Amino acid sequence: MTEPAVASSPLGAGQTGQAELADAARATAFPTQLISFAIGDDQYGVDIMAVREIKGWTDITPLPRQPDYVRGVLNLRGVIVPIVDLRCRFGQGLTKATPLHIVIIVQIASKPIGLLADRVLDIVSLDVSQIKPVPRVAQAQRVSFLSGLVTTEAGMIALIDLPNLLTMQIGDEDHAVLKISAAA
Repeated sequence: MTEPAVASSPLGAGQTGQAELADAARATAFPTQLISFAIGDDQYGVDIMAVREIKGWTDITPLPRQPDYVRGVLNLRGVIVPIVDLRCRFGQGLTKATPLHIVIIVQIASKPIGLLADRVLDIVSLDVSQIKPVPRVAQAQRVSFLSGLVTTEAGMIALIDLPNLLTMQIGDEDHAVLKISAAA
């Protein structure tokens, strides 16, 4: 016995398609695997797909007139890579880098950027539903660098929003804003 054909309205199909597209967009907006690392006692993570390499700390070449958090540049197989001190970027002072520190080379837009951190912790697999929004209880500069929070058995991991990590807004009395970013 054959089942009767069920007619669906184009409106209903469109709504279902839009919901599926929204779910797919959310799934691609957040990582499903991340590299977790430590800065002091705090845990952070970045999308594993953005990570190109993890290497030990080596001497870098400082550049004049850079923000404090840009420690200098590293020549990585002929590619000049700026090194960002995450501790400094998050307002916790400069890292006293030693050979025990690590540099995580990530791709932001089409540019390689090195992130100075204390140590790598783990590769974490997660479901998008595990990512919770960052509470916006205060206007903390550090919060704008975060895209979400994930709770694991080892603790809470703050997900770094890589494109916003290098965007700095400087306002003057006239409320003019200058944006400095990796894309510049």
